[in-house]
Amino acid sequence: MDGRCAVDTWTQFGCTHASFSPRITFGLGTDVFICTGSDEVYVFNTQERKVTAVLQFPAPVSDLSERHDKQLLYVSCSSGVYCVSPPLLLSRAQTSPADASSRPADLKISCEYLVVGEEGVSSLLLVGSVLLILSQKETSWLLSLYKTPTQAQSSSYELLSSFSLPLVSAVAHGDTEGAGMRRRPVLSCVHSGDPSSTLSDSHVHLEPVLFKLLFGIDAALAKSPVILCGLPDGRLCFLPLRLPGSRLRVLHSLEQPVVFVGASVVKETDPGHAQCLVAMGEQGRVVLMKAIKGGSEGAGSAAGFIEGCVPGPVVCGSVDEHHLYYSTSSDLLLLDLSEGSSGREGQERDEETSSKTAAALHSPTSLNVCGVMTLAAPERNTAGGVQLLGLSVRGQLQRILLPEGREDVGVSSQTSSHGGRSVRDLLSAIGGVCERVSALKTDIKSKNQILRHLNQVLNVSFLLTARTKGDGHPPMQEKQIRCRAMTRWSRLLQKDSLNLTCVLDNSSPYVLEQGWTLSVTVFPVSYSPSAGGESSSTNFAFPFHDLHPGQTLEVSLPLAAAGDTCFPLRLTCSLIFSLSSLLAEEEMMHLPDLQSGCISLPLDTLTVDWLHALQVSRPTTHPIYKNTTFQSSNNTTDTVQAFLNSHRTRCIGRGGGGGGESAAKAEQYSARIRVSSELLGDALVETSDPQNLCIALLDWLLSEGPGGGRTGQQGDKSSLSSSVVQARGPNGDTVKLSAKEVNVGEESSGKEESLSTIEVQVDSSSIAAVCGLHHAVLHRIQALLQRAPESAASTKRVQSSGLRRALQRTERLLPQIQQSRISGVFGDGTSTGQMTRSLLAIYQELRENPLLII
Repeated sequence: MDGRCAVDTWTQFGCTHASFSPRITFGLGTDVFICTGSDEVYVFNTQERKVTAVLQFPAPVSDLSERHDKQLLYVSCSSGVYCVSPPLLLSRAQTSPADASSRPADLKISCEYLVVGEEGVSSLLLVGSVLLILSQKETSWLLSLYKTPTQAQSSSYELLSSFSLPLVSAVAHGDTEGAGMRRRPVLSCVHSGDPSSTLSDSHVHLEPVLFKLLFGIDAALAKSPVILCGLPDGRLCFLPLRLPGSRLRVLHSLEQPVVFVGASVVKETDPGHAQCLVAMGEQGRVVLMKAIKGGSEGAGSAAGFIEGCVPGPVVCGSVDEHHLYYSTSSDLLLLDLSEGSSGREGQERDEETSSKTAAALHSPTSLNVCGVMTLAAPERNTAGGVQLLGLSVRGQLQRILLPEGREDVGVSSQTSSHGGRSVRDLLSAIGGVCERVSALKTDIKSKNQILRHLNQVLNVSFLLTARTKGDGHPPMQEKQIRCRAMTRWSRLLQKDSLNLTCVLDNSSPYVLEQGWTLSVTVFPVSYSPSAGGESSSTNFAFPFHDLHPGQTLEVSLPLAAAGDTCFPLRLTCSLIFSLSSLLAEEEMMHLPDLQSGCISLPLDTLTVDWLHALQVSRPTTHPIYKNTTFQSSNNTTDTVQAFLNSHRTRCIGRGGGGGGESAAKAEQYSARIRVSSELLGDALVETSDPQNLCIALLDWLLSEGPGGGRTGQQGDKSSLSSSVVQARGPNGDTVKLSAKEVNVGEESSGKEESLSTIEVQVDSSSIAAVCGLHHAVLHRIQALLQRAPESAASTKRVQSSGLRRALQRTERLLPQIQQSRISGVFGDGTSTGQMTRSLLAIYQELRENPLLII
């Protein structure tokens, strides 16, 4: 088109969080009704260019519909349909306040204007004296027909009939325009015959031949208005209004939400009838329905459906005699529906027209206006040009003047007024382009930020997955993103509990931005038979953002209460990234499958064993007892417990004689581990004084935390002054850890070979505590062997001697184990207690004569 669009902003309503898509419709005279999707309807006067009244309804407004004489306005809300008379309300409002001319009248619509109480109303349409209400129920669409009363003040609306159509969930019919905004179904009325009265933008006239081909001969003979219903699931349905026994039937399916239905292509010889019915979908699909003639005098005519696709998504649309206008939020475009006309007659002319019309659908013309959310029906101004009235996404009411000339007409001589108008048009177009560029820059900036964020996520993912593969990485290489933990006992409300502090250390060059979550799963390695043979796990999730390189994140979680014997516990730490954090909330509505998508990256697997869960009795200078409240309460509890134990012992001694003494003295269990002094001296040289290996070994055992962290038993290196440690296990039983130097030797060929070793012994009256601590100490020694330097095998004879003795011992114990198993299977009179004591004796003998670790 020659020239540019001129855009005039008449008023500003502001950006609101609308529940429904906006709507503009013309009222009486120069009044325009504007619904922004909120609970307010604005009355705007185009001549005075100001808002004259604001109608405030009890709930958000979904649709508007007027009577043909413009005296009544029907408004649908979630609670039902209201009927108001804007001229009457305005006349009352202008007589009450003195400053009515300076500001708009604020009119609150109460429930007395409610004429139809029906929930879920989406669209309205008034055809003569019949009010059509389309509402969405749980499983269907319901189209209800009400007869309006002859008197405007009457509230008796008679239900004539209702039609239902099942919901189709293949196409989303919920939020399609943004967060919380719902698209309303399209309701329009198609007439046939002479247009004797002025119709609104929801009523169109079709030529009789096309009307008969689309809706049937019965509807054409009865001259019945036909209701077109475009649903958000893509179906375009029709209902003959005055035909007995009629029902809702599907005319066509766009397979995408229907945005607009209208009629266009009006000949100058027949100005009252349109030759084309237009339907448009949200993703850009356009369907043109025309009558295609097969011969002369209309014989053999058929309805032709011409389909095309334009760039979407389409927000709104409108038509005039020859053009289709539609907005994609980023641009306002025009399609010339009259292209493809030819002077030939018959079938060749129709085929050529159809092919050219289909080609025209692929070449829309940009009008360089962005952000239009809804359009009113096009009008002709006094100069003969086309003007559109639209509402922008920023809440601006805009008048859009289209250029008058066409490129094929040529450039005519312009007067000075035309020159001024061209300058005005150019300035307006510059403003529209600037606004469009600003919107595009914001969009590009948002996409660049998403790409940068995604790049950081991929870098972290590659870093962690490459580490797990182990290709080209040394086995003891420090992890750049790792987890370590610290354990500590605490007391709350006279109850002890073991807490874990998990530390996420980011030593990588990447920032862990918003969307990351530290996930910690805790589950016992072994489980008791009372738990049903299943190991239950507990998951803890800690969302965080902006963890920069060199920073750490500390989170605390409860592990166990006093008395629990579920140790050892396995902790699986992982990083989880939610893909939904890449997009904004309104963008996520279009990608529902992405909301549950995530990337899970494993970090570390930590173990909390019995050594971590010990409560060591140490001097008060140790950090675990720096809290005076905890110290005093703990000492008080120990004193009370000692008193009760002594009192119970005296009672047992008085009542039971010699048997009480044996019952009071519980049986003690023990286990020993021997480690080479040379190995400990090499491995603990950085930790403690090599000459005092017994104390150094105990201090290292009690201070080493899961994943390289520290336990609550840690302190300075002088905190342990003895090689014997008294402690209390998580089950409440007392345990003793001791370390001493033992020389292991053998006489062979007149020579005596000996090796200096450190023997760690675990003593307790609880077999569970001994087994748990024995396993924990062995696990520590295994970790010590991995980082110890390799030494020459100078003590092969000593070690081989230990192996021979261990082999002889196991050969001697093997028949006892086999006999216990046979007795348990065949039940030869041996009780379960006897078999248990036998196996326990074998276990103790194996543990009291350990192998030497060198």
